[in-house]
Amino acid sequence: MNLKNADILSARQFNRGDIEAILKMAGKMEVFSSKKKWGDLLKGKLMASLFYEPSTRTRLSFETAMQRLGGNVISVVGAQFSSLSKGETLYDTGKTIENFADVMVIRHPKDGAAEELAAGANVPVINAGDGSSEHPTQALLDIYTMQKELGKLDGKTIVMVGDLKYGRTVHSLSCLLSHFDVQMIFVSPSELKMPGNNLRVLKEKNVSYKETTNLAEAMKWADVLYMTRIQQERFTDQKEYEKHKNAYILDRELVEKKCPKAIIMHPLPRIWEIQKDVDDVPGAAYFKQVRNGVTIRMALLAMVLGKNP
Repeated sequence: MNLKNADILSARQFNRGDIEAILKMAGKMEVFSSKKKWGDLLKGKLMASLFYEPSTRTRLSFETAMQRLGGNVISVVGAQFSSLSKGETLYDTGKTIENFADVMVIRHPKDGAAEELAAGANVPVINAGDGSSEHPTQALLDIYTMQKELGKLDGKTIVMVGDLKYGRTVHSLSCLLSHFDVQMIFVSPSELKMPGNNLRVLKEKNVSYKETTNLAEAMKWADVLYMTRIQQERFTDQKEYEKHKNAYILDRELVEKKCPKAIIMHPLPRIWEIQKDVDDVPGAAYFKQVRNGVTIRMALLAMVLGKNP
């Protein structure tokens, strides 16, 4: 797979071979992401980190990935500190920043924002989350984590829980998982179900899935339990948020009773949907996901900049 100079905008752009190539490259990056070694693979390269929406793990992992491979970073954090606040378009932002940077990473509250930036930019653009649409690099690190923890994905059941309507992580993850022989179970309040366009992708590929509101029942089948928070920032009606915010809460007792051997994941941040007493359950992998995020993002940056260790 050759990603040199390519944009990474959507999980839909990848097939199984592409995913496996990215995971293989990530394996080569473990020595750097584990902090055992500093690299110079991206020496002389500059990444523009454009985060117009709050982020901790994604922004810092991209910046860590770039710097631990010898590159440098310039940043914009918050739209109010950029020319977007003056009315500049993302297209023009792309045209401008291509003069400074070799690659751009963008997070933005608007669906399709990464595509708008990429339309104006003549350097690679990586989508770090656009509104409630997609988060392809999170999905790739999730797949990487599942493979490391389970050994393989084929034949496994992945249960996704929470805000599936607005959850960009599960939108991208379900798309990537559609290339594997898996079963998916979607657990959510009826008002927060997985969108129809995401389900159509699964139907087109004959991927087995079920929808339910019953977490305890679904957990019995889980090889992977993927929790998500109910996202207050996506609701226009705060009464609706209050109605659903405590829909699903995972604690140690429930895990030990229903799925003691499952891998437990979460894109983070968590609020209360995973209690702290789950953190030392053997299958808890959400902080491993954080570390794997650096690894995957190292691989993607190297690939789009045409570098191979």
